[in-house]
Amino acid sequence: MVEVETIVTEELGDRSYVVHDGAVAAVVDPQRDIDRVEDVLARSGLECAAVLETHLHNDYVTGGYALARSRSVPYAVAASDDVAFERRAVADGDVLVFGSLRVAVVATPGHTDGHLAYVVADGSGPPAVFTGGSLLYGSVGRTDLVDRARTDELTRAQYRSVRRLSGLLPPDSALYPTHGFGSFCSSGATSGATASTIGDERVRNGALVTDDEDAFVAALVAGLTAYPAYYARMGPRNRSGPGAADLSPVTPVDRVELARRLAAGEWVVDLRARTAYAKEHLGGTVGIAVGDQFSTYVGWLLPDGAALTLLAESDADVRSAQRQLSRIGIDRPDGAAVGPPGGLAAGGPLRSYPTTTFAALAAVPGAYVLDVRRDDERSAGAIAGSVHVPLHELPGRIGELDERTVFVHCAMGTRAAIAASLLDRAGRSVVLVDDDFTRAGAALEVERPRR
Repeated sequence: MVEVETIVTEELGDRSYVVHDGAVAAVVDPQRDIDRVEDVLARSGLECAAVLETHLHNDYVTGGYALARSRSVPYAVAASDDVAFERRAVADGDVLVFGSLRVAVVATPGHTDGHLAYVVADGSGPPAVFTGGSLLYGSVGRTDLVDRARTDELTRAQYRSVRRLSGLLPPDSALYPTHGFGSFCSSGATSGATASTIGDERVRNGALVTDDEDAFVAALVAGLTAYPAYYARMGPRNRSGPGAADLSPVTPVDRVELARRLAAGEWVVDLRARTAYAKEHLGGTVGIAVGDQFSTYVGWLLPDGAALTLLAESDADVRSAQRQLSRIGIDRPDGAAVGPPGGLAAGGPLRSYPTTTFAALAAVPGAYVLDVRRDDERSAGAIAGSVHVPLHELPGRIGELDERTVFVHCAMGTRAAIAASLLDRAGRSVVLVDDDFTRAGAALEVERPRR
């Protein structure tokens, strides 16, 4: 029976896998912090025989090359992918054998041109199929990351790939996608399942239940949303053969140096919770709480190559942020300072701004409301008279906003909090609407599209 250990990366919405027969293992799509993989191998007493890459990832820096080198094992990458390193070039129809594991390679282009799925069996039960960014739980991977002009072509390839893959496998085949757990590499909403089989997907996955290819393509393309800017840098990085993450301690920064960096306009990110940040923070900082989407929004907003300093309440928060950042290619933060804002201030004033709710906002006559949700979210309903600037566009568009106090909201408060800190950094008067948008309609006029 094929056994699978799952390594979850909640912060990016991805999963990596260690598939094994009890003694010999292959690792599928490892993240860059390969110490987590090493821990699984050691804990289970497994010999790593190979590393399998389903595709050149767009949402993270792979740990596959580094892991394969450290273990002196084959690194399976699509033969059609142009890479700068030696690899085990594999293509559709190839079969690899490791211990009692038989790995069949299936081409599944769509998410990327060279995308592969790996069907793993040991002859004693149903196979397991590792589908990367192709067939997901209830959905498929997005198809606009390679080249926007080729989105229609790649969507059709995605549709045909997953239907072919489904036809090759028995219904009880266990499905293990890399994306689909919050990653922006998914197209539209996934099912929310934590496990699935090919048989399950045949009755619920749009690509498998929709026989009209044109209708499927139109629906998928219509559902594509904005994705993080750093995605453009991941493919080239992965083609180069990236090294493992350097998680050695970040260089400490004292108050004087911190003040200099803030005065120079460098990016200094405060990792505390948004409520604590709103109550008190150093002027010139950006508030992005260390949590599930920390690296996504730092990577989306931080100018490419910009210096980055971290502020935190604890060394543990710095380490967590550092690990997350390493996965998206921010190799080493330029420094960190730990302590309360008052202890980190070098004589400069501390800043704050108020928070509110939608109910309280309704009592403010003529409030200037800024919506920082994505276009697709706003199209489903928006506060009447509000201004719309998606968060990822805000740094370059602050000058378009009125000089009045800005009441900023999103869907649940996370992005609004980041936006509020950016506005405060720019010297604007801001109020954070720290509330769930589902409650807006009970207090304010929400305009919704006509059905």
